[in-house]
Amino acid sequence: MNIMDFNVKKLAADAGTFLSRAVQFTEEKLGQAEKTELDAHLENLLSKAECTKLWTEKIMKQTEVLLQPNPNARIEEFVYEKLDRKAPSRMNNPELLGQYMIDAGNEFGPGTAYGNALIKCGETQKRIGTADRELIQTSAINFLTPLRNFIEGDYKTITKERKLLQNKRLDLDAAKTRLKKAKVAEARAAQLNTSQPEENNIMIWAEEVTKSEQEVRITQSEFDRQAEITRLLLEGISSTHAHHLRCLNDFVEAQMTYYAQCYQYMLDLQKQLGSFPSTFLSNNNQSSSTPVQSVSTPSVLASASASLPSVSNSIVTSGISELKSSSGNRKARVLYDYDAANSSELSLLADEVITVYSIPGMDSDWLMGERGNQKGKVPITYLELLN
Repeated sequence: MNIMDFNVKKLAADAGTFLSRAVQFTEEKLGQAEKTELDAHLENLLSKAECTKLWTEKIMKQTEVLLQPNPNARIEEFVYEKLDRKAPSRMNNPELLGQYMIDAGNEFGPGTAYGNALIKCGETQKRIGTADRELIQTSAINFLTPLRNFIEGDYKTITKERKLLQNKRLDLDAAKTRLKKAKVAEARAAQLNTSQPEENNIMIWAEEVTKSEQEVRITQSEFDRQAEITRLLLEGISSTHAHHLRCLNDFVEAQMTYYAQCYQYMLDLQKQLGSFPSTFLSNNNQSSSTPVQSVSTPSVLASASASLPSVSNSIVTSGISELKSSSGNRKARVLYDYDAANSSELSLLADEVITVYSIPGMDSDWLMGERGNQKGKVPITYLELLN
Protein backbone atom coordinates (compact mmCIF):
# COMPACT_ATOMS: atom_id res chain seq x y z
CA MET A 1 0.00 0.00 0.00
CA ASN A 2 2.84 2.38 0.86
CA ILE A 3 4.53 1.63 -2.46
CA MET A 4 1.29 2.34 -4.29
CA ASP A 5 0.86 5.63 -2.43
CA PHE A 6 4.43 6.58 -3.34
CA ASN A 7 3.81 5.81 -7.03
CA VAL A 8 0.59 7.80 -7.05
CA LYS A 9 2.30 10.78 -5.43
CA LYS A 10 5.19 10.58 -7.89
CA LEU A 11 2.78 10.34 -10.81
CA ALA A 12 0.86 13.35 -9.53
CA ALA A 13 4.08 15.33 -9.08
CA ASP A 14 5.28 14.45 -12.59
CA ALA A 15 1.90 15.42 -14.02
CA GLY A 16 2.05 18.73 -12.18
CA THR A 17 5.56 19.42 -13.48
CA PHE A 18 4.55 18.56 -17.04
CA LEU A 19 1.50 20.84 -16.81
CA SER A 20 3.58 23.67 -15.39
CA ARG A 21 6.09 23.35 -18.27
CA ALA A 22 3.31 23.23 -20.84
CA VAL A 23 1.70 26.38 -19.44
CA GLN A 24 5.04 28.21 -19.35
CA PHE A 25 5.89 27.15 -22.93
CA THR A 26 2.46 28.26 -24.20
CA GLU A 27 2.64 31.64 -22.47
CA GLU A 28 6.12 32.21 -23.92
CA LYS A 29 4.83 31.51 -27.41
CA LEU A 30 1.97 33.93 -26.85
CA GLY A 31 4.31 36.56 -25.47
CA GLN A 32 2.67 36.51 -22.03
CA ALA A 33 5.68 35.22 -20.07
CA GLU A 34 9.37 36.03 -19.89
CA LYS A 35 11.96 33.55 -21.11
CA THR A 36 15.45 32.99 -19.74
CA GLU A 37 17.88 33.32 -22.64
CA LEU A 38 20.95 31.11 -22.91
CA ASP A 39 24.33 32.85 -22.97
CA ALA A 40 25.80 33.64 -26.39
CA HIS A 41 28.60 31.08 -26.08
CA LEU A 42 26.17 28.25 -25.40
CA GLU A 43 23.91 29.37 -28.26
CA ASN A 44 26.89 29.33 -30.63
CA LEU A 45 27.83 25.83 -29.48
CA LEU A 46 24.25 24.61 -30.05
CA SER A 47 24.21 26.13 -33.53
CA LYS A 48 27.56 24.51 -34.33
CA ALA A 49 26.30 21.11 -33.17
CA GLU A 50 23.14 21.37 -35.29
CA CYS A 51 25.18 22.40 -38.33
CA THR A 52 27.60 19.52 -37.77
CA LYS A 53 24.77 17.02 -37.50
CA LEU A 54 23.01 18.35 -40.63
CA TRP A 55 26.06 18.22 -42.90
CA THR A 56 27.36 14.96 -41.45
CA GLU A 57 24.06 13.29 -42.38
CA LYS A 58 24.17 14.72 -45.91
CA ILE A 59 27.81 13.74 -46.48
CA MET A 60 27.22 10.26 -45.08
CA LYS A 61 24.14 9.60 -47.23
CA GLN A 62 25.76 10.90 -50.42
CA THR A 63 28.91 8.87 -49.76
CA GLU A 64 26.73 5.77 -49.49
CA VAL A 65 25.14 6.67 -52.84
CA LEU A 66 28.60 7.16 -54.37
CA LEU A 67 29.87 3.81 -53.13
CA GLN A 68 26.66 1.91 -53.88
CA PRO A 69 24.51 3.64 -56.56
CA ASN A 70 21.85 0.89 -56.47
CA PRO A 71 19.17 1.95 -53.92
CA ASN A 72 17.81 -1.61 -53.62
CA ALA A 73 21.28 -2.90 -52.74
CA ARG A 74 21.64 -0.16 -50.10
CA ILE A 75 18.31 -1.12 -48.54
CA GLU A 76 19.30 -4.78 -48.52
CA GLU A 77 22.63 -3.99 -46.85
CA PHE A 78 20.84 -1.83 -44.26
CA VAL A 79 18.39 -4.64 -43.42
CA TYR A 80 21.16 -7.22 -43.05
CA GLU A 81 23.15 -4.80 -40.90
CA LYS A 82 20.18 -4.27 -38.56
CA LEU A 83 19.66 -8.04 -38.38
CA ASP A 84 23.38 -8.42 -37.60
CA ARG A 85 23.78 -10.80 -40.52
CA LYS A 86 26.21 -10.80 -43.42
CA ALA A 87 24.72 -9.81 -46.76
CA PRO A 88 25.07 -12.40 -49.55
CA SER A 89 28.03 -11.81 -51.85
CA ARG A 90 27.10 -10.66 -55.35
CA MET A 91 29.04 -9.46 -58.37
CA ASN A 92 29.27 -5.70 -58.64
CA ASN A 93 28.74 -3.91 -61.95
CA PRO A 94 32.37 -3.99 -63.21
CA GLU A 95 32.70 -7.67 -62.29
CA LEU A 96 29.41 -8.51 -64.04
CA LEU A 97 30.45 -6.60 -67.16
CA GLY A 98 33.84 -8.31 -67.09
CA GLN A 99 32.23 -11.74 -66.86
CA TYR A 100 29.95 -10.98 -69.81
CA MET A 101 32.94 -9.84 -71.87
CA ILE A 102 34.92 -12.98 -71.01
CA ASP A 103 31.98 -15.25 -71.84
CA ALA A 104 31.44 -13.40 -75.14
CA GLY A 105 35.13 -13.61 -76.00
CA ASN A 106 35.17 -17.36 -75.38
CA GLU A 107 32.03 -17.72 -77.48
CA PHE A 108 33.51 -15.76 -80.40
CA GLY A 109 36.81 -17.59 -80.03
CA PRO A 110 39.91 -16.60 -78.07
CA GLY A 111 41.91 -17.00 -81.29
CA THR A 112 40.00 -14.18 -83.01
CA ALA A 113 41.03 -10.58 -82.58
CA TYR A 114 37.66 -9.47 -81.22
CA GLY A 115 37.31 -12.45 -78.90
CA ASN A 116 40.84 -11.99 -77.56
CA ALA A 117 40.22 -8.27 -76.97
CA LEU A 118 36.95 -8.98 -75.16
CA ILE A 119 38.66 -11.43 -72.83
CA LYS A 120 41.42 -8.93 -72.03
CA CYS A 121 38.89 -6.18 -71.37
CA GLY A 122 36.79 -8.52 -69.24
CA GLU A 123 39.74 -9.49 -67.07
CA THR A 124 40.55 -5.81 -66.54
CA GLN A 125 36.93 -5.02 -65.62
CA LYS A 126 36.97 -7.79 -63.03
CA ARG A 127 40.17 -6.38 -61.53
CA ILE A 128 38.47 -2.97 -61.34
CA GLY A 129 35.51 -4.66 -59.64
CA THR A 130 37.83 -6.12 -57.01
CA ALA A 131 39.37 -2.68 -56.43
CA ASP A 132 35.86 -1.26 -56.11
CA ARG A 133 35.05 -3.77 -53.36
CA GLU A 134 38.20 -2.78 -51.50
CA LEU A 135 37.27 0.91 -51.78
CA ILE A 136 33.78 0.27 -50.38
CA GLN A 137 35.10 -1.82 -47.50
CA THR A 138 37.84 0.63 -46.56
CA SER A 139 35.57 3.66 -46.84
CA ALA A 140 32.86 2.01 -44.74
CA ILE A 141 35.28 1.22 -41.92
CA ASN A 142 37.41 4.38 -41.95
CA PHE A 143 34.87 7.03 -43.00
CA LEU A 144 31.20 6.05 -42.87
CA THR A 145 31.30 4.23 -39.54
CA PRO A 146 32.77 7.19 -37.57
CA LEU A 147 30.20 9.54 -39.11
CA ARG A 148 27.37 7.15 -38.25
CA ASN A 149 28.69 6.73 -34.71
CA PHE A 150 28.51 10.49 -34.23
CA ILE A 151 24.91 10.71 -35.49
CA GLU A 152 23.67 7.67 -33.59
CA GLY A 153 25.81 8.12 -30.47
CA ASP A 154 27.33 11.48 -29.56
CA TYR A 155 24.61 13.64 -31.10
CA LYS A 156 21.83 11.60 -29.49
CA THR A 157 23.47 12.24 -26.12
CA ILE A 158 23.69 15.96 -26.92
CA THR A 159 20.02 15.99 -27.93
CA LYS A 160 19.01 14.27 -24.69
CA GLU A 161 20.96 16.71 -22.52
CA ARG A 162 19.67 19.66 -24.54
CA LYS A 163 16.10 18.51 -23.94
CA LEU A 164 16.84 18.28 -20.21
CA LEU A 165 18.25 21.82 -20.36
CA GLN A 166 15.07 23.03 -22.02
CA ASN A 167 12.97 21.41 -19.26
CA LYS A 168 15.14 22.94 -16.54
CA ARG A 169 14.76 26.35 -18.17
CA LEU A 170 10.96 25.97 -18.28
CA ASP A 171 10.99 24.97 -14.59
CA LEU A 172 13.09 28.02 -13.75
CA ASP A 173 10.92 30.44 -15.70
CA ALA A 174 7.73 28.92 -14.24
CA ALA A 175 9.17 29.41 -10.76
CA LYS A 176 10.07 33.02 -11.59
CA THR A 177 6.53 33.59 -12.86
CA ARG A 178 5.02 32.20 -9.64
CA LEU A 179 7.36 34.38 -7.56
CA LYS A 180 6.36 37.44 -9.53
CA LYS A 181 2.65 36.69 -9.07
CA ALA A 182 3.16 36.04 -5.33
CA LYS A 183 4.92 39.39 -4.88
CA VAL A 184 2.14 41.21 -6.73
CA ALA A 185 -0.49 39.53 -4.54
CA GLU A 186 1.48 40.37 -1.39
CA ALA A 187 1.69 44.02 -2.38
CA ARG A 188 -2.07 44.18 -3.00
CA ALA A 189 -2.78 42.60 0.35
CA ALA A 190 -0.55 45.14 2.08
CA GLN A 191 -2.47 48.04 0.48
CA LEU A 192 -5.76 46.67 1.83
CA ASN A 193 -4.45 46.13 5.40
CA THR A 194 -7.60 47.30 7.25
CA SER A 195 -8.97 44.14 8.87
CA GLN A 196 -7.77 40.99 10.62
CA PRO A 197 -8.60 38.57 7.79
CA GLU A 198 -6.52 40.66 5.43
CA GLU A 199 -3.59 40.54 7.85
CA ASN A 200 -3.83 36.79 7.59
CA ASN A 201 -3.75 37.17 3.81
CA ILE A 202 -0.51 39.17 4.12
CA MET A 203 1.04 36.35 6.11
CA ILE A 204 -0.15 33.78 3.58
CA TRP A 205 1.30 35.65 0.63
CA ALA A 206 4.54 36.34 2.53
CA GLU A 207 4.94 32.61 3.04
CA GLU A 208 4.14 32.06 -0.63
CA VAL A 209 6.83 34.56 -1.65
CA THR A 210 9.38 32.85 0.60
CA LYS A 211 8.44 29.47 -0.84
CA SER A 212 8.67 30.79 -4.41
CA GLU A 213 12.06 32.36 -3.77
CA GLN A 214 13.33 29.03 -2.46
CA GLU A 215 11.94 27.28 -5.55
CA VAL A 216 13.65 29.83 -7.82
CA ARG A 217 16.99 29.22 -6.12
CA ILE A 218 16.65 25.45 -6.52
CA THR A 219 15.54 25.60 -10.16
CA GLN A 220 18.27 28.15 -10.94
CA SER A 221 20.88 25.81 -9.47
CA GLU A 222 19.53 22.85 -11.48
CA PHE A 223 19.42 24.95 -14.65
CA ASP A 224 23.02 26.15 -14.19
CA ARG A 225 24.22 22.60 -13.56
CA GLN A 226 22.45 21.27 -16.67
CA ALA A 227 23.75 24.18 -18.75
CA GLU A 228 27.30 23.30 -17.70
CA ILE A 229 26.81 19.62 -18.61
CA THR A 230 25.40 20.58 -22.00
CA ARG A 231 28.21 23.07 -22.61
CA LEU A 232 30.89 20.45 -21.90
CA LEU A 233 29.26 18.03 -24.35
CA LEU A 234 28.93 20.70 -27.02
CA GLU A 235 32.55 21.76 -26.68
CA GLY A 236 33.42 18.20 -27.70
CA ILE A 237 32.20 19.05 -31.22
CA SER A 238 35.63 20.53 -31.96
CA SER A 239 37.20 17.15 -31.13
CA THR A 240 34.60 15.53 -33.37
CA HIS A 241 35.66 17.78 -36.25
CA ALA A 242 39.30 16.83 -35.71
CA HIS A 243 38.39 13.12 -35.70
CA HIS A 244 36.28 13.48 -38.84
CA LEU A 245 39.17 15.29 -40.51
CA ARG A 246 41.39 12.24 -39.95
CA CYS A 247 38.62 10.02 -41.29
CA LEU A 248 38.31 12.27 -44.34
CA ASN A 249 42.04 11.89 -45.00
CA ASP A 250 41.62 8.11 -44.84
CA PHE A 251 38.72 8.32 -47.31
CA VAL A 252 40.74 10.45 -49.74
CA GLU A 253 43.64 8.02 -49.48
CA ALA A 254 41.31 5.10 -50.22
CA GLN A 255 39.95 6.91 -53.28
CA MET A 256 43.46 7.79 -54.42
CA THR A 257 44.48 4.12 -54.17
CA TYR A 258 41.37 3.03 -56.04
CA TYR A 259 41.74 5.49 -58.90
CA ALA A 260 45.48 4.78 -59.16
CA GLN A 261 44.73 1.07 -59.46
CA CYS A 262 42.05 1.70 -62.10
CA TYR A 263 44.42 3.98 -64.02
CA GLN A 264 47.16 1.35 -63.98
CA TYR A 265 44.77 -1.42 -65.01
CA MET A 266 43.46 0.61 -67.96
CA LEU A 267 46.96 1.69 -68.95
CA ASP A 268 48.05 -1.95 -69.05
CA LEU A 269 44.94 -2.81 -71.07
CA GLN A 270 45.63 0.02 -73.48
CA LYS A 271 49.14 -1.26 -74.04
CA GLN A 272 47.80 -4.76 -74.70
CA LEU A 273 45.31 -3.42 -77.22
CA GLY A 274 47.77 -0.88 -78.65
CA SER A 275 49.11 -3.32 -81.24
CA PHE A 276 45.68 -3.62 -82.85
CA PRO A 277 45.54 -2.17 -86.40
CA SER A 278 44.12 1.30 -86.80
CA THR A 279 41.03 -0.05 -88.54
CA PHE A 280 40.06 -1.75 -85.26
CA LEU A 281 40.56 1.44 -83.27
CA SER A 282 38.07 3.48 -85.31
CA ASN A 283 34.57 3.14 -86.63
CA ASN A 284 34.12 1.71 -90.12
CA ASN A 285 32.96 5.08 -91.44
CA GLN A 286 35.75 7.05 -89.74
CA SER A 287 39.26 7.69 -90.91
CA SER A 288 41.61 6.04 -88.47
CA SER A 289 44.15 8.75 -89.10
CA THR A 290 42.23 10.61 -86.35
CA PRO A 291 44.13 9.93 -83.12
CA VAL A 292 42.42 7.70 -80.61
CA GLN A 293 41.32 9.66 -77.55
CA SER A 294 42.77 8.49 -74.26
CA VAL A 295 43.10 9.86 -70.74
CA SER A 296 43.98 13.55 -70.90
CA THR A 297 47.01 13.21 -68.64
CA PRO A 298 50.09 14.19 -70.70
CA SER A 299 52.10 11.14 -69.61
CA VAL A 300 49.24 8.86 -70.61
CA LEU A 301 48.94 10.56 -73.98
CA ALA A 302 52.64 10.00 -74.57
CA SER A 303 52.48 6.33 -73.66
CA ALA A 304 49.31 5.90 -75.70
CA SER A 305 50.93 7.51 -78.71
CA ALA A 306 53.91 5.19 -78.36
CA SER A 307 51.67 2.14 -78.15
CA LEU A 308 49.58 2.93 -81.22
CA PRO A 309 50.72 1.61 -84.63
CA SER A 310 53.03 3.92 -86.50
CA VAL A 311 51.60 3.05 -89.92
CA SER A 312 48.72 5.37 -90.71
CA ASN A 313 45.57 4.27 -92.47
CA SER A 314 46.42 6.30 -95.56
CA ILE A 315 49.70 4.44 -96.05
CA VAL A 316 48.04 1.05 -95.55
CA THR A 317 45.22 1.99 -97.93
CA SER A 318 47.62 3.25 -100.60
CA GLY A 319 49.73 0.09 -100.34
CA ILE A 320 46.69 -2.17 -100.74
CA SER A 321 45.37 -0.01 -103.58
CA GLU A 322 48.67 -0.36 -105.43
CA LEU A 323 48.64 -4.11 -104.84
CA LYS A 324 45.08 -4.46 -106.14
CA SER A 325 45.82 -2.34 -109.23
CA SER A 326 48.93 -4.38 -110.11
CA SER A 327 49.37 -8.02 -111.01
CA GLY A 328 52.29 -8.49 -108.61
CA ASN A 329 52.42 -9.83 -105.09
CA ARG A 330 53.73 -8.57 -101.72
CA LYS A 331 54.92 -9.99 -98.46
CA ALA A 332 52.70 -9.34 -95.43
CA ARG A 333 53.02 -10.01 -91.72
CA VAL A 334 50.04 -11.52 -89.93
CA LEU A 335 48.94 -9.42 -86.94
CA TYR A 336 46.49 -11.85 -85.30
CA ASP A 337 45.46 -15.45 -85.41
CA TYR A 338 42.60 -16.09 -87.82
CA ASP A 339 40.50 -19.24 -88.16
CA ALA A 340 39.22 -19.87 -91.69
CA ALA A 341 35.43 -19.87 -91.87
CA ASN A 342 35.34 -22.17 -94.93
CA SER A 343 37.60 -23.95 -97.41
CA SER A 344 38.01 -20.82 -99.55
CA GLU A 345 39.82 -18.99 -96.73
CA LEU A 346 43.30 -19.45 -95.31
CA SER A 347 43.88 -19.82 -91.56
CA LEU A 348 46.55 -17.52 -90.17
CA LEU A 349 48.96 -17.48 -87.24
CA ALA A 350 50.12 -14.26 -85.65
CA ASP A 351 53.57 -12.97 -86.70
CA GLU A 352 53.97 -15.33 -89.65
CA VAL A 353 54.89 -13.85 -93.06
CA ILE A 354 52.83 -14.84 -96.13
CA THR A 355 52.58 -13.80 -99.75
CA VAL A 356 49.48 -11.84 -100.75
CA TYR A 357 48.08 -10.67 -104.05
CA SER A 358 44.81 -9.55 -105.54
CA ILE A 359 42.67 -11.17 -108.20
CA PRO A 360 40.02 -9.45 -110.35
CA GLY A 361 36.55 -9.28 -108.83
CA MET A 362 37.69 -9.94 -105.26
CA ASP A 363 36.00 -8.10 -102.41
CA SER A 364 37.90 -4.97 -101.34
CA ASP A 365 38.29 -6.26 -97.78
CA TRP A 366 40.09 -9.44 -98.85
CA LEU A 367 43.31 -10.55 -100.54
CA MET A 368 44.54 -13.94 -101.68
CA GLY A 369 47.21 -15.36 -99.42
CA GLU A 370 49.77 -18.12 -100.01
CA ARG A 371 51.85 -20.06 -97.52
CA GLY A 372 53.80 -22.84 -99.19
CA ASN A 373 51.31 -25.03 -101.00
CA GLN A 374 48.36 -23.55 -99.11
CA LYS A 375 46.38 -20.60 -100.34
CA GLY A 376 43.02 -18.91 -99.70
CA LYS A 377 41.32 -15.63 -98.96
CA VAL A 378 42.59 -13.58 -96.00
CA PRO A 379 41.13 -10.39 -94.43
CA ILE A 380 43.28 -7.33 -95.07
CA THR A 381 42.66 -6.03 -91.51
CA TYR A 382 44.75 -8.92 -90.17
CA LEU A 383 47.73 -8.00 -92.31
CA GLU A 384 50.59 -5.53 -92.32
CA LEU A 385 52.18 -5.10 -95.76
CA LEU A 386 55.95 -5.22 -95.74
CA ASN A 387 58.20 -3.05 -97.87
